[in-house]
Amino acid sequence: MPDRFIGIDVSKAALDVHVRPDGTALRVPDTRSGVRRLVTRLARLTPALVVADATGGLERPLVDALHAAGLPTVVAGPDRVRHFARALGVRGKTDRADAAVLAHYAERVRPEVRPAPRPDDRALAALAARRRQLTAMLAAEKNRLQAAAAAALRADVRAHVRWLEGRIARLDAQIGAAITADPARAAAAARLQTVPGVGPVVAHTLATELPELGRLGRRQVAALAGLAPFPRDSGTLRGRRAIWGGRAVVRTALYLAAMSGVRCNPTLRTFYRRLVAAGKPKKAALTATAHKLLTILNTMARAGTTWSPPPARTT
Repeated sequence: MPDRFIGIDVSKAALDVHVRPDGTALRVPDTRSGVRRLVTRLARLTPALVVADATGGLERPLVDALHAAGLPTVVAGPDRVRHFARALGVRGKTDRADAAVLAHYAERVRPEVRPAPRPDDRALAALAARRRQLTAMLAAEKNRLQAAAAAALRADVRAHVRWLEGRIARLDAQIGAAITADPARAAAAARLQTVPGVGPVVAHTLATELPELGRLGRRQVAALAGLAPFPRDSGTLRGRRAIWGGRAVVRTALYLAAMSGVRCNPTLRTFYRRLVAAGKPKKAALTATAHKLLTILNTMARAGTTWSPPPARTT
C-alpha cells in the first residue's frame, strides 16, 4: 500500500479531512466525540504524515489527540501553505479545498515532525503569549497618552498604564517561578544570563519561545529565530542579504540583547565595530551581532557551559 498523507482543515464547527493519494474526503464535527472518532479512524490508516492548519489554538485538542495516538503530526504555518496553494494554482478557498491542499503539502513537502510539547512547556508558552499581548496594549496606551488632550482622559489612560505595568510585572514573576520550578530550564536560563547583555527577560524569552536552542545546528536555529541571511540575487545582479520569517519575538529579544551587548560585552562590541568600520550600515551590523550572539548562546546551550570570553590577542 502506498504511504497515506492526511490534511485536516480546522474550524470552530467542523474538521475537514482529505487523504492522499486515494482522495478520500470526510467531515466530522469539531467536538470531543468527533475528534475521538476521527483519531480512531485515522489510526487504522497508519498515515505517513498528518498535517493540520494553525488556527490560533482551535487545532490544539485535535493535535493533542493525534499525538496521544502516536500519529506523526505537524501543524503547518498558514503562510507556507498559502504559498504552496498558489504554486499549485489553487485560487478558491473552501474548507474542503484547504484540506486537500494540506494533504498535498504533507505529501510533497513532508515537513519535519517534532515531539509534542510537554504540558508545562505549553503553560509557560501561554504565559509568554499573554505577556506579549499586554506589552502591545501597554505600548498602545502610552501612545494614546501622548495624544490625549483632556486632563480626565490622560488620568484614565495613566491609570490603565499603571494597571498594565502591574499585570506585566506579575506575569514576569509567574514566568520566573515556572522556570525556577524546572531545574533543567532554570539551569539553562542561568547559563544564558552569564553572557553580558543577556538579562532575565531575554533568557526567559529564549527558554519559552526557542526550546530548540542547543538542539539544532547554528543555521537551523538562526532560521527559526528569523536571523538567517538569505541571498537576493538574480542573474548578474547581486543584492544585499536579507532576513525574514522566523519567530519575531525571539528575533526582537536577541536584537535588544545585541544592543545591550555592544555596550557591555567586549566580544560583541569588537564584532559590531569591525562591521561598521568595514562600511556595513549600523542596523545591519546590529542584526549581524544578534546573529552572532545567537550562535554563541546555541553553542553554550549545546555544551552546557557558561560564558567564557575569548582570550585577548597578543601582538
